[in-house]
Amino acid sequence: MTQIDLYKGAPSPFWTFSLAVYGRKGVPPACLMLQDEAGVDVNVLLFSLYLGSKGRSLSVDDVRAMVDTIEPWRRDVVVVLRTARRALKEPPSPFEGPAVEALRKAAKAAELEAERIQQEMLFVSFPLESTGRAAADAAEACKGNVEAYRLLLGATFDGPAVATLIEAVAATLSASRGEHA
Repeated sequence: MTQIDLYKGAPSPFWTFSLAVYGRKGVPPACLMLQDEAGVDVNVLLFSLYLGSKGRSLSVDDVRAMVDTIEPWRRDVVVVLRTARRALKEPPSPFEGPAVEALRKAAKAAELEAERIQQEMLFVSFPLESTGRAAADAAEACKGNVEAYRLLLGATFDGPAVATLIEAVAATLSASRGEHA
């Protein structure tokens, strides 16, 4: 089993990429839509985009391996924390007030940490050099990787949401090269 602490205790380049992409305009609602309406695991989606941005093209089998690796953690930890956080957003009466709000914030922090751990596991379990195949064009690899994930799920992805993500990746890459997006 791969240890997640292998990346020298610092955030992986994937986590840094995710924060940069997720911080772009329109990305959080696009991810939420794909998560809630198409069953997307946002971490798998972001990892697919990260690999695409590095010129790696994924097959459906590559994405399946990723999903299979993280599914127990996602199902038993991330989703449970997310469900609790969402329930605490509008708690039943009389469970209201500052103590419940503090608990919701703690659940949110725990959910974010669980997602970070999931991302680190993806990063160490699927090394860039040996995951997928080399692609000539990063933008096309990103689009193809999203399509491979969609095919695996057998879902329909909202076109504007996917376009928002692809544009956010392009802007993030441009910014990292010092270009104006």
